[in-house]
Amino acid sequence: QVQFVESGGSLVQPGGSLRLSCAASRDIFSRNAMGWYRQAPGKQRELVATITRGGSTNYADSVKGRFTISRDNLKNTVYLQMNNLKPEDTAVYYCNGGYYTGSASYPWGQGTQVTVSS
Repeated sequence: QVQFVESGGSLVQPGGSLRLSCAASRDIFSRNAMGWYRQAPGKQRELVATITRGGSTNYADSVKGRFTISRDNLKNTVYLQMNNLKPEDTAVYYCNGGYYTGSASYPWGQGTQVTVSS
C-alpha cells in the first residue's frame, strides 16, 4: 500500500526554485507531524524540514532561509518550496510522517529527483 506520493522534482539551474508536493493518506496526514527528507548519491538520508500538526516548522541549517515547508490539511498534502537552489541540494526527496516530529514511521515512497546543475 502506497503511503506517500512525492512529485515536483526536476532539473533546475543554480539559483532557481522548485515546489515539491507529497500526498498522503488522510489517516496518516491527520495524525502525524510530517517531514521532508533527502538522500544524495552515496550519502545517508537526512532530514530537511518538519511541520507539526499545528503548523510549527523546523529546518536543517543547510536549507534555513531558502526552503519553506507547509501543509494543506484539506488536501492531505505537504509541500516544500525550495528557493535559491544550490548544486548541493541535488538529491532524491522523500516525505514521511510520525507521531514525534522528525520521526519517519512509514515505508518510504518512491521520492522525487531534484537536480541542480547548470
